[in-house]
Amino acid sequence: MDHCGALFLCLCLLTLQNATAETWEELLRYMENMQVSRGRSSVFSSRQLHQLEQMLLNTSFPGYNLTLQTPTIQSLAFKLSCDFSGLSLTSATLKRVPQAGGQHARGQHAMQFPAELTRDACKTRPRELRLICIYFSNTHFFKDENNSSLLNNYVLGAQLSHGHVNNLRDPVNISFWHNQSLEGYTLTCVFWKEGARKQPWGGWSPEGCRTEQPSRSQVLCRCNHLTYFAVLMQLSPALVPAELLAPLTYISLVGCSISIVASLITVLLHFHFRKQSDSLTRIHMNLHASVLLLNIAFLLSPAFAMSPVPGSVCTALAAALHYALLSCLTWMAIEGFNLYLLLGRVYNIYIRRYVFKLGVLGWGAPALLVLLSLSVKSSVYGPCTIPVFDSWENGTAFQNMSICWVRSPVVHSVLVMGYGGLTSLFNLVVLAWALWTLRRLRERADAPSARACHDTVTVLGLTVLLGTTWALAFFSFGVFLLPQLFLFTILNSLYGFFLFLWFCSQRCRSEAEAKAQIEAFSSSQTTQ
Repeated sequence: MDHCGALFLCLCLLTLQNATAETWEELLRYMENMQVSRGRSSVFSSRQLHQLEQMLLNTSFPGYNLTLQTPTIQSLAFKLSCDFSGLSLTSATLKRVPQAGGQHARGQHAMQFPAELTRDACKTRPRELRLICIYFSNTHFFKDENNSSLLNNYVLGAQLSHGHVNNLRDPVNISFWHNQSLEGYTLTCVFWKEGARKQPWGGWSPEGCRTEQPSRSQVLCRCNHLTYFAVLMQLSPALVPAELLAPLTYISLVGCSISIVASLITVLLHFHFRKQSDSLTRIHMNLHASVLLLNIAFLLSPAFAMSPVPGSVCTALAAALHYALLSCLTWMAIEGFNLYLLLGRVYNIYIRRYVFKLGVLGWGAPALLVLLSLSVKSSVYGPCTIPVFDSWENGTAFQNMSICWVRSPVVHSVLVMGYGGLTSLFNLVVLAWALWTLRRLRERADAPSARACHDTVTVLGLTVLLGTTWALAFFSFGVFLLPQLFLFTILNSLYGFFLFLWFCSQRCRSEAEAKAQIEAFSSSQTTQ
């Protein structure tokens, strides 16, 4: 019996060994099939990727690590213990190396995992922890809706067997070495977020990652979670220096807050004196209301772009911010049109239900454009990354400031820059024509010097009323970038306050003229 038992045990071991070898072969065959399916359909589904992950997590192998490789996919699995002290992997070696690493050839990559990685998983006292890593190279397995370009076409992924890993105090460091000229590009560390932007497969997101560039040939990503990572390459004509971020943010916060208070006071005063208001005043109040909405949405936008906030909330706020901007620009153009009617067509300018029609145009047209954008593609709105760079002696670091705004480059070009450019051009033409008309009227009055101060105030008031300072947005390049940033931020964040001053000056002027007419009438009655 003893000989029979020993023979049976040997047969079992041989059978188990053969089964394990067949499992490895199946796993390798599956990776090769993924390459073939990619060649037919350009991308593979999330089901295929998850299947590969499960096979890596469940495959038995002797020793502490398993490595399988095809021309474009490299899969690794590591057995970890709860006394895990960290792991560093490079594209040149799979051995444990010091955290400092060494010299790496251009075009390579590396991943460094902190000891904190297994902290939460070990609380459940697992029998075995397993870390899997999957490298995709020289192919576009991951494609988003924008066909984004990736540095070296590399995607590096990692996953722990016991649940998701996120909110790490010590980040996972992913390094990419390259030999490309990246002048004019913004580099952003991103991860693949399934279901992002309401796409069936997913999209790239920068949440939880910080981008640094220690040298011209290296990009370092510091991320607080595990998933699939890459470096996104985007054309960027102008980057905001990090040292300017704090003052510009402070100026925007203070200026927009002052404008909110000023616009709110102006609207309340209008309702208080509503019986004395005319069509011109009601047009001004609509402009104030649009500026008030714009400033409120702008101040809320950065806070709602943070990760704890649901994406739908950020999308709604981004659409509201875009709507407020379009409404503000439209009412500026309406002010220009109304100024043309007042100065160019002094007589016969009665239009039935004039203010109501302007209201439909000023509030309805922007709403139609925003709804049209949402109906075509809802992902045009959402968290938008603003790259900020910080240079030092040995390299450059990139920070990603997020705001709920327009994500689509086409919508931004047409319905932000294009729309703003047309309204600014129209109002600049109206302003030049109005100044020429006022100058001609003053010459006819034959007293130009006596009205110099009044004319200066009128010119400044018309400049503010028509919003010509928004044209500064088209000078964000070259030597104009730095002064443009500060002038645009200061003047346009205080735009509501300047409108409030214009409203007060017009109010005082009308009251002074009414008082002068009453005094003239009284003196004429006294003379009779």
